[in-house]
Amino acid sequence: MEIKTNHTNEPVWSELSIKTKLPHNLEPLNALAQNVYWSWNHDVRELFKSIDPKIWSQYRHNPKVILDIVEEERFAELAADNAFTDNLNKVYQRFCDYKNTSFRTDIPSVAYFSMEYGLTDHLKIYSGGLGVLAGDYLKEASDSRVDMVAVGFLYRYGYFTQSLSVDGDQIANYEAQNFNKLAATQVKDEHGNPIVVSVPFPNRMVYAHIWRVDVGRIPLYLLDTDFDANSDADKTISHQLYGGDNENRLKQEIMLGIGGILALQKLGIEKDVYHCNEGHAALINLQRLVDYVQNDKLSVYEALEVVRSSSLYTVHTPVPAGHDYFDEELFNRYMHDYPSKLGITWGDLINMGRQNPDTHEKFSMSVFACNTCQAINGVSYLHGEVSKAMFAPLWKGYFPEENHVSYVTNGVHLPSWTTSEWKTLYEEAFTKEFYNDQSNMDIWGKIYNVSDKRIWQTRITQKSKLLKYIRVQFEENWMKNQQDPSKIVSILDKINPNALIIGFGRRFATYKRAHLLFNDLERLDKIVNNPKYPVQFLFTGKAHPADGAGQGLIKHIVEISRMPQFLGKIIFLENYDMRLAKRLVSGVDIWLNTPTRMQEASGTSGEKAQMNGVLNFSVKDGWWYEGYVEGAGWALTEDQTYENTQYQDHLDAATIYTMLENEIIPLFFDRNNDGIPEKWVGVIKNSIAKITPRYTTKRMIDDYIKQFYTKLAKRNQLLKADNFQKARQIVAWKMNVVRNWDSIEVKSLNVKTSTSHTIGDIFEVDAVVDTKNLNDQGIGLELVLLQANGKSDFKFERTKEFNLAKREGSLLYFTLNYSIKQGGTYRYGFRLFPKNDELPYRQDICYVKWVNEK
Repeated sequence: MEIKTNHTNEPVWSELSIKTKLPHNLEPLNALAQNVYWSWNHDVRELFKSIDPKIWSQYRHNPKVILDIVEEERFAELAADNAFTDNLNKVYQRFCDYKNTSFRTDIPSVAYFSMEYGLTDHLKIYSGGLGVLAGDYLKEASDSRVDMVAVGFLYRYGYFTQSLSVDGDQIANYEAQNFNKLAATQVKDEHGNPIVVSVPFPNRMVYAHIWRVDVGRIPLYLLDTDFDANSDADKTISHQLYGGDNENRLKQEIMLGIGGILALQKLGIEKDVYHCNEGHAALINLQRLVDYVQNDKLSVYEALEVVRSSSLYTVHTPVPAGHDYFDEELFNRYMHDYPSKLGITWGDLINMGRQNPDTHEKFSMSVFACNTCQAINGVSYLHGEVSKAMFAPLWKGYFPEENHVSYVTNGVHLPSWTTSEWKTLYEEAFTKEFYNDQSNMDIWGKIYNVSDKRIWQTRITQKSKLLKYIRVQFEENWMKNQQDPSKIVSILDKINPNALIIGFGRRFATYKRAHLLFNDLERLDKIVNNPKYPVQFLFTGKAHPADGAGQGLIKHIVEISRMPQFLGKIIFLENYDMRLAKRLVSGVDIWLNTPTRMQEASGTSGEKAQMNGVLNFSVKDGWWYEGYVEGAGWALTEDQTYENTQYQDHLDAATIYTMLENEIIPLFFDRNNDGIPEKWVGVIKNSIAKITPRYTTKRMIDDYIKQFYTKLAKRNQLLKADNFQKARQIVAWKMNVVRNWDSIEVKSLNVKTSTSHTIGDIFEVDAVVDTKNLNDQGIGLELVLLQANGKSDFKFERTKEFNLAKREGSLLYFTLNYSIKQGGTYRYGFRLFPKNDELPYRQDICYVKWVNEK
């Protein structure tokens, strides 16, 4: 018999989490660590840092880890340290006072749904701008005492961590999160059992645990499918943000939308307004329709009136290709039970997600959101205009300029993104009360009273922190990714605190045009290697793992950065996250942004830079289109000279080089006898005074409350009152219009005008309309005027509604007197439309009949 000297099976491990038991007088640390309030309150972070600065730095400023890692003896020391406990009590009392301040009762409550949230770099449930915007919004809702609840996912792996290979290829690393190390608490029932949400999927239920993250006063509930009650395939629904195939994306959006509403119901939460942050969450309205039909016994049309009246859809994507579409076969596989729940046909449901009903178009989440939300908005003025055009085919018979798509320009959370040094400066110059009145331009104008020396010293401090961060954080990574360690030493030696440092950080999608700077390498060489005026560029950003072009762009920049003439002058910093972002937007001198025109929805990184005295140099697109002020930054025109993108890129690159060479670089290095660039500081002051207060989340949330939340809640209450009486009346009126619309007849329409056709001439028009069986005065007739725009087409100019002169039976008699006040070439037409003052806007029932003169 053979004797084996080595025989073992695989080890079986069980996980056990041991919590530190703090001394009684230090227990408030647990409450402070469990609320991401610490992420925007410097005094809390400083408190945790003082426990053990080395561990604080080593574990990336994570309070939860500090409490787990620091030894018991250290906590015993701190418990006996009167200075520490006094500070703890002071910080904790401030936190309690903040938390215990009640929500405003004069504004509606809100349920907010988003696929991602950027709250802190430890909580990997964000990928980029959309998530960071959502995270900032929750923080501002907390500061502004808005009664809000938010819903999203607690991803096991989140978005990827980026590293670079030796050759400069992006490597996407998915690292599992340890939920016990996060400021997240699993929601349990009164018996201590995890609350489970059951979400209908084809031939099965998919189950989700609920985790709660406290964002100051705001609860954020996160869904998690990664546990044994689900199949292996369904566990992965909450694994990766924007991971997997299109079917997995649909499963995620079902879980976020339908599962999100079911989760709130399980928790007994109901709000006045439901806000979809992007189309990913659009299916919240499908579940809400089902609830009204099944629980309140409304027809689907009555339910739709109620749901729409309380729903807002915010779109962040400026091009149709960026929206989610699903093949009918795939959508039917998952959603085939819902028509019967609503009392409609499959065609009715699928058409709600089609731009052109009764076609073979894919189901669009964005179209479904538009059809089930009363209010729709883009995220900047320009993006609002783009969105009007993008969604215009949904409301046929109307021009894009007429539809109800609006905008609220994105902002950033000032306390989160402004460094402690700048906050101290602002508090001294403006007093701390300015946090409650952040949009007050007069307050920000006091920046002109701050000395140039103080402004410049603050900028130098921030730049020094950035460069130190780069040296400490990236040296090890660069050693791994470079073949020659001597090059690393050369790069570190060439990082020059006296140089003009220009930053570029964003998602590496091709429309962001990160390549633009490298259009003319010879000219760029002269710029960065001018010994009198040193200039350096810092690039960072991730490309989606499926975006080969974006990854190729990263590799191209890395290859250029390794050329001898650019070594240490152009640097790519890997793994762009919130921590690196804050260092960059506060530490560089210029924030560069070069998107393809009309493709930047908003962009907020430049707004963050504003808070920290960093100047913007950007194409006038997104927020900068409306934000740019001459003498407070630099801009490339919003006009596109060439249709050919290559020609336009060449022109824009040449313009960037010229502006750097002739304006920006000389201004930066123009110093007075004290070494202070007075004119540069003057631009900083202009930027802070004239731009910054317009781009905070405080202004942003105030806009949402005024423009949308209040109006939605008011109309929703009206429709729901008296057992939904008003909703039923409006549906009955609409049904009558639909049944009889085609029978309406224009008996006559006569236009009288002078033969001279000169400015001021009166157009006299009269018309007789027979409403036949409709027999309703709720019909409008209007003149539609288009004006030649100097090109080969006509642009919408205005409308003028006819007066209803009299009614005889089913006949309506209309008159109009109108004069054109401006010369030019015009087209005019006449349009009939249903008219009801109880509708929120015209497109609420999109029936139009164009009529001819007769």
